[in-house]
Amino acid sequence: MSDLFSSDADAAQGPVPLAERLRPKTVEEVIGQAQLLAPEAPLGAMLASRQLTSLIFWGPPGVGKTTLARLLADHTDLFFEQISAIFSGVADLKKCFEAARLRHKNGRGTLLFVDEIHRFNRAQQDGFLPYIEDGSILLVGASTENPSFELNAALLSRAQVLVLTRLADSDLMQLMVRAEAVLKRVLPLTFEAKELLITMADGDGRMLLNLIEQTLAWPVLAQVSAEALAKRLSRRASQYDKSGDGHYNLISALHKSVRGSDPDAAFYWLARMLEGGEDPRYLGRRILRMAIEDIGLADPDAQRICLEAWQSYERLGSPEGELALAQAVVYLALAPKSNAIYAAYKAALRAASRGGRREHLVRHGDHLRQVPPPRGTLRGLRDNLRLGVDGEDPPGRHAHARVARGVRLAVPEPGVERRLVTLLDGSAVLLRGGGKQRANRVQAAHLEHLRLSDHDFAVQRRGDGIRR
Repeated sequence: MSDLFSSDADAAQGPVPLAERLRPKTVEEVIGQAQLLAPEAPLGAMLASRQLTSLIFWGPPGVGKTTLARLLADHTDLFFEQISAIFSGVADLKKCFEAARLRHKNGRGTLLFVDEIHRFNRAQQDGFLPYIEDGSILLVGASTENPSFELNAALLSRAQVLVLTRLADSDLMQLMVRAEAVLKRVLPLTFEAKELLITMADGDGRMLLNLIEQTLAWPVLAQVSAEALAKRLSRRASQYDKSGDGHYNLISALHKSVRGSDPDAAFYWLARMLEGGEDPRYLGRRILRMAIEDIGLADPDAQRICLEAWQSYERLGSPEGELALAQAVVYLALAPKSNAIYAAYKAALRAASRGGRREHLVRHGDHLRQVPPPRGTLRGLRDNLRLGVDGEDPPGRHAHARVARGVRLAVPEPGVERRLVTLLDGSAVLLRGGGKQRANRVQAAHLEHLRLSDHDFAVQRRGDGIRR
């Protein structure tokens, strides 16, 4: 009599999820991940030569990390052993390592698949190293977090990181067709409802199969429309990690959308972060940084608008104050861009770090005008500013970027950078030792044009230098 609680009994009697029943049996059945499985791709080349190295699969859930690990073991005739870093401890690792070493002595290798390998601490990760080096195990780890942050450098040096991407809509449609063929049933959904189902899956194959299994359990007599499907299925929670990869990926996407003058994309990524539970105060800080770093003097009002939006949120709170942040994001996306000051500041820091030797210091009582600036600093700043004014990427090219259908926002033309360029040109005349009368006329005209008070910026001619 067999054990009632044995794994064989469970496999025979217990229900098996659709995702497990449709798990590919060969590499050819894998849907998606062509960037890895193509003949010229890294994994495809390994399989063709039947020579594998230790691997780390990095990707979101439901894209085939566990499936690929199992197929690799079958393809190379390695003994497959799977553990989870969540439930396994040091004792479990020792058992796996000793069994793998015994198989290695008997002439057979072991493919050890470690799910969520980033959950192991640094000491546990170091325990893999001697067994990887002597060939006892071929390590295949799966991680949803960035291995560069979560894994030891020693372990990463012995394994190749392969990135798995989310499944495309075409891949999910193919997976849906395969599910209907295996189940010998047609989904009672309209074409629009199937598209909605794929959208809800969001590149997650396992999620799609779970939704299909849920849909087939409905007692329906006619095809379900997209509106009815949305009512029947619960809304999927937004995938967002306030401290993990999701956090940094989305804020990076928001920053790049603003930098690329795409207000529609900026609106979307802002909404994604707010919907995921991001602290709006953090967004306020990052939006203000975008204004300083990417807009700069091309539109000085951008910094003030972002600061006021942040203050508006502090006064109003959510959800009313979030609209102020949205307005600031749109303004930044449509504003002219310039990182001249940002680049010049970094160049000045590098010059200061290189020129901070003792011989460059002045004696007490000497005026700073006696210390010449690093060679090329003024020219570099002037050229960077001029690029934002007269360069190949004119500031006004995104002046009529579309926010929504039928809505167009105008962008004011920049003027501060142009005036600064002329001021720096006049300063260069003084630094080069040009004619005193000409320099005086240039400086007087520029100061009058900039309308700067003596308190803000006083330029006095003393010898051939500038006093500030």
